[in-house]
Amino acid sequence: MRTKIVAGNWKMNTSVAEGELLVRQIDFLLKDNTAPVEVIVAPPFTHLVSIASILKDNDSKVVLAAQNCAYKESGAYTGEVSVKMLKDLGCKYIIIGHSERREYFKESNEDLKQKMELVLNNGMHPIFCIGENLQEREENRHFEVVAEQIKDVLYSFKGADVANVVLAYEPVWAIGTGKTASAAQAEEMHAYIRRVVADKFKGYADEIPILYGGSCKPSNAQEIFEGDNVDGGLIGGASLVAQDFVAIIKALV
Repeated sequence: MRTKIVAGNWKMNTSVAEGELLVRQIDFLLKDNTAPVEVIVAPPFTHLVSIASILKDNDSKVVLAAQNCAYKESGAYTGEVSVKMLKDLGCKYIIIGHSERREYFKESNEDLKQKMELVLNNGMHPIFCIGENLQEREENRHFEVVAEQIKDVLYSFKGADVANVVLAYEPVWAIGTGKTASAAQAEEMHAYIRRVVADKFKGYADEIPILYGGSCKPSNAQEIFEGDNVDGGLIGGASLVAQDFVAIIKALV
């Protein structure tokens, strides 16, 4: 059975104090929750030490992720944060290739492949983001774009490595725009993604979690999660409100 996952990507939001309060609220609301869902929070780099401490002190089931990492192991890369540093802080997951990283920071598939290799070599789990923008969707190239992203990065690895990857489908046109892919559109793309993975990694494709990452909120989460190939969500704005984030988690049960 595939792991069910809800991951909260806080992006560049909250002060350290606000982040500490948020994770305490999330943890409190989940105390009596026994559902088999992996709950992940991905705060800004500045918050990781204190939030890791809170999770440890509370013996929390919530696990920590980083929003990004350097594509080099170490060295003279001012301002970068390495995979080993993030592992040392207690991160289990690292988000790789978020659409905002691709668009704003011009990260290429080659950059992402290097990051993926470092994450996997350090025994961690990449949450690898893929997805099309509005123009690509309107030009009916969304399947082609997503397949290319998978092949250019994931196909470079062995099946045993891919088994440790989490995929996140981001319809870029539905992030922060108020638009949302319909449940049918989400399931259609998730099923397609699994087929593309199976073309190279047949023995692993059915075990890889695929998350939906396009403006998921309490009002639409349950419908989206009903798809056979939708294994949870990579949540943006709604993850900044503890009650909303926990409501999405409970919708996955």
